[in-house]
Amino acid sequence: MIPAKYLHHVQAFLLSGIMSFIMSGAISFINLGVVEQFMAIWIHAWLVAWAVAFPSILVVFPVARKLALKIASK
Repeated sequence: MIPAKYLHHVQAFLLSGIMSFIMSGAISFINLGVVEQFMAIWIHAWLVAWAVAFPSILVVFPVARKLALKIASK
């Protein structure tokens, strides 16, 4: 098991993977429709998106959390 002190990183890894998978699939479908190589295109787009999403979440999440706490506490 991964120690609890790495929870933030594990959560960011999973969230970025799931969200990039869904979004890359949706955008690929909108742009291409169902084409012969759709799954290969989708998987490629997902891997690229995940590579961008994971470090982005690590950077953006603390800022988003502070903003959310300010908004929610009002």
